[in-house]
Amino acid sequence: MPNKLSSEQHQRLFGCALVLLGAAGFSAKAILIKLAYAEDSQLDAITLMALRMLFSLPFYFITAFWQYKSAPESALTKKQWLAIIILGLIGYYLASYLDFLGLQTISAGLERLIIFSYPTFVVLLLALFYRKKIAWSVLLALGLSYIGILLVFIEQVSLASDNIWLGSAFVLSSAGVFAFFVIGSGVMVHSVGSARFTAYSMMVACLATISHFAIQHDWLLTLTIIPPKVYLFGLLMAIFCTVLPSFLMNTGIKKVGASTAAILSSVGPILTLILAQEFLNEAITHIQLLGTFFVLAGGLVVGRAKS
Repeated sequence: MPNKLSSEQHQRLFGCALVLLGAAGFSAKAILIKLAYAEDSQLDAITLMALRMLFSLPFYFITAFWQYKSAPESALTKKQWLAIIILGLIGYYLASYLDFLGLQTISAGLERLIIFSYPTFVVLLLALFYRKKIAWSVLLALGLSYIGILLVFIEQVSLASDNIWLGSAFVLSSAGVFAFFVIGSGVMVHSVGSARFTAYSMMVACLATISHFAIQHDWLLTLTIIPPKVYLFGLLMAIFCTVLPSFLMNTGIKKVGASTAAILSSVGPILTLILAQEFLNEAITHIQLLGTFFVLAGGLVVGRAKS
């Protein structure tokens, strides 16, 4: 029994480390997006997303092929394929697109704070799906999270930021869409495996994003006029903010559960504030820190309630 408990604890610690690394990678994404927009004023959301996905696609294709070769007998059912396609489209295509659109007009710190409201959406949606009464702790979490977001939002409005309302609405919509993905992925990771689910759903998102880009733009001409630095940001975003974090996070969720992962991911907004100050010269204000505290407290209450 002691050895078994020791092994379980080791796996849980390993899972926690994976989630933290994944959260760090996702936190850096907003910084690279803002740097890319600053490098090319004509750059739009779908072009930058397409670069990210073009660089990411080979990694997911190799993983999918390896998964198929290693376990050819465990073929997916039509229902599982449909779930993977839908989740890939909403989680890594639609939610990402809304996020990229929002970052054109709001700061990286505000974006990460709004995105981190997704645990409250998860709990609300689960309560709706299972027709359960919302507990007082969930209402408290909602209040804390949105007080924190509102504090930072009001401060940003006072700075006369352009289109902050529209950008914030895009990012809040992204958080809501991502909550649907989190609920569905929690089921799919256990039924088809974290690596296979990640690879297949990301391939769906990559193909959807690239198709969107090809329809909206003269893709060959657009790709030739993009500055080299933007290509570099796209490559870094693909490897360190997409491929690695997606595998790390999904594997970590499988080991520690969605509730613990949501709590550990609270490091994300703090890391984004630090990175934004370092690379984007976004000042960390007292209001931002207070707002971050409220949002993280809300996430913590949600995690404890779900546990």
